[in-house]
Amino acid sequence: MHVDRTGIAVWLRSTKQVRHLRKYGVVYYVSKSMKYAVLYCNLSDVDEVIQKIENLSFVEKTERSRKPEIRTEFSKPSTPKENAYDYNVGI
Repeated sequence: MHVDRTGIAVWLRSTKQVRHLRKYGVVYYVSKSMKYAVLYCNLSDVDEVIQKIENLSFVEKTERSRKPEIRTEFSKPSTPKENAYDYNVGI
């Protein structure tokens, strides 16, 4: 069973209360020097979790991960560029 999850970057005023974020999701990373934490939660609950986290007194702002919106399917061009480099010029 695969549950879709997404990341939330939480900018903090102080990292002392970062333990309180555990009840909203999985705290993946905490930067004490830059005062932010990366939190993972279910994709279906993201809007509710962000709203609850922003109401906490030690949180400055939250940013949702853009990774689900980015297209990750790439394809090669169908025809290669012809005569992109002409090495025989000047001979």
